[in-house]
Amino acid sequence: MRKKKAIKAILLLFFIFFILYVILIYFLVSACLVPSFMDRLNAFEDITKKCYAEQVQTSQLKENQSKLLADTAKWLETAERTKLSVQTSDGYTLIAAEFAAGQESDRWVLLLHGYTGWKEEMYQFAYWYHEQGYHVLVPDLRCQGESEGDFIGMGWTDHYDCELWIDYILSCTPDAQIVLHGQSMGAATALIMSGQENPSGHITAVVSDSAYTDAYSMFGDKITEWFGLPAFPFVDSACLMLRLRGGYDLRDASALQAVKESTVPTLFIHGDEDRMIDVEMARMLYEAASCEKQLFIVEGAGHGQTQDKDPEAYYGRIADFLTEYVR
Repeated sequence: MRKKKAIKAILLLFFIFFILYVILIYFLVSACLVPSFMDRLNAFEDITKKCYAEQVQTSQLKENQSKLLADTAKWLETAERTKLSVQTSDGYTLIAAEFAAGQESDRWVLLLHGYTGWKEEMYQFAYWYHEQGYHVLVPDLRCQGESEGDFIGMGWTDHYDCELWIDYILSCTPDAQIVLHGQSMGAATALIMSGQENPSGHITAVVSDSAYTDAYSMFGDKITEWFGLPAFPFVDSACLMLRLRGGYDLRDASALQAVKESTVPTLFIHGDEDRMIDVEMARMLYEAASCEKQLFIVEGAGHGQTQDKDPEAYYGRIADFLTEYVR
C-alpha cells in the first residue's frame, strides 16, 4: 500500500513539474516572439534599453546618426509614399510602404528591418536608394509594425511572406532587378531568400547587414541573457512549442545553411563591436557562402550602427558592390 502511494505521489509530482515546465516554455516563446505578450511584460521597453546599453556611444556616431535622420525626415516631407497590403496564405494582412523612383527604372530594393522593428526604421536606407534611382519597397515584417501575425518569424515565415512582395514588384516591373537589403533579422531573412530557387534571376544582389547565422543559436543566447536560463533543454523545448503553436521550427531559420546554396552575389556587413550578434557570425556566413561575395567589417560600430559609423564609406561600399551586379 505504501509503495503504491509513493508511486502515485511521484507521478503526481512529475505531472505537476511537467505542467509547470510547459507553462514556462509557453511563457518563453510568447515573451520572445509575440509582440502583444511582450507589450504586457514591457519587454519592448526592456529590449530597447538593453540594445541602447550595448551600443557604441561616441559623439561621432551620434552626430552622424542625427544628420542621417534629419536628412531622411526632410526627404520624407516631399517623397511620394504609397501604402500597400498583401494577404498571406494563412490569412494575415501585411503592410508595406512604396517609394516609386523619380524616373523610369527597372531597379528595385526590398528593405527588411530587424527583430521587433518596423518599416520606418529603414527609411534612411530608402532615402539613399531612392536617390540612386531605385523603386523602394519597405514592409513591416509579420507580427510587427502594422502587419498582422501570430509570431515573429525570425526570418523563416518572413522569407515566405517576402515572396508576396517580390510578386508585387514583378507585377509592376516584369524585368525588375531586385536588391534585398536587410539589417539584423531582416538580413537573415534576405539570406534565407537568397538560398531558395531564383530561376528568373530577378534577385540580383543581397546586402546583409548584421545578420545572425541561425535563429536557433540566437534564441539560446537570448533566453540565457534575458532570463538566466541555459540553452539546453529550453531551446529544443521552445522549438517544439513553436512548431505546435506557430507552425515553424527555429532550426529551419538558418541563414548559414541558406548561403551554402545561394548563387546571388552578397555583401556581408557587420560592426566589429556588435554585442548583440557577434561579428564572428558574419565571418562564418561569408566563409560558408557559395555565391560571389564580399565582406565589409566596420570598425568601431555596434549592432545596427554600421551606417552611422561612417556613412560615406558605408554607402560608398554598397554603391561599388551594386555597380558590379545591377545594370
